[in-house]
Amino acid sequence: MAQHGTPHFHNQPGLGKIRTGAKEFMCIGALPPFDHPHIFIDMGADDETVCPYCSTHYVYDASLNGSCAPAECLYLPDTEKAA
Repeated sequence: MAQHGTPHFHNQPGLGKIRTGAKEFMCIGALPPFDHPHIFIDMGADDETVCPYCSTHYVYDASLNGSCAPAECLYLPDTEKAA
């Protein structure tokens, strides 16, 4: 997974729902430079949540093991892409 420890997800494609394999993650909205403040989201005991900035609907799916579906919504800063 990413070196920063907490997965970061974006919704550049404008999807109605993104499935995540993590209940604690960062939402960045769209890709930089059009991102919103990177906010920490913790689903707690729930299996879904909505980002208060971009209204992306996130649904927990344990089978994704920390990633997301679609996979293109996982955000990796350039420094991590090169690693």
